[in-house]
Amino acid sequence: MSGRTHSFEVARTSTAPAATLFRLVTDGANWSKWAKPIVVHSSWARQGDPAPGGIGAVRKLGMWPVLVQEETVEYEPDRRHVYKLIAPSTPIKDYVGEVVLTPNPAGGTDLRWTGSFVEGVRGTGPVLRVAMGGAVRFFARRLVETAERESNSQP
Repeated sequence: MSGRTHSFEVARTSTAPAATLFRLVTDGANWSKWAKPIVVHSSWARQGDPAPGGIGAVRKLGMWPVLVQEETVEYEPDRRHVYKLIAPSTPIKDYVGEVVLTPNPAGGTDLRWTGSFVEGVRGTGPVLRVAMGGAVRFFARRLVETAERESNSQP
C-alpha cells in the first residue's frame, strides 16, 4: 500500500547566466566535479536527444554502492530540466524533480528546484521530504557556487 505524496522546493539566486547553470545541472557525467561529497561518481547510462543530457538521457549519480539513475523527461535548454528517478528501488516512489531557471532583473538567474514523491512506506514521507529537500538544497548551493566561479573566471 502506497502512502501520500510529498514535495519540497529550493530557491536560490545566482549571478551566473542561466546557460551555465543549465549546462552544469544537465551534464550527468560531470556532477562528481561539483556535487561532492554526496556525488562521488557520475556517468551516463544512456545519452539523450539532444546528446548528451536531453530527453531520454539517464545519468548515474552517487557513491558506491548506491548509485541512483535519473532519466531526463523534459529538456528546455537554459530554462527547464525535469527528471525522474528510475533506479534503484527505494522507499521513495515516483520521484520527479524539476529545475527551472529564470533570468532576473539584476542580470543573474533565479533557480527553483522542486521535487515530489510518494512515500513507499506510510508515515515515512515527512522524514524523507526533509532528507531529499536537504540533499537538493546542498546541490543547489554547490551548483550556484560552481556556476558563479566559472562565470567569474571567463574573460
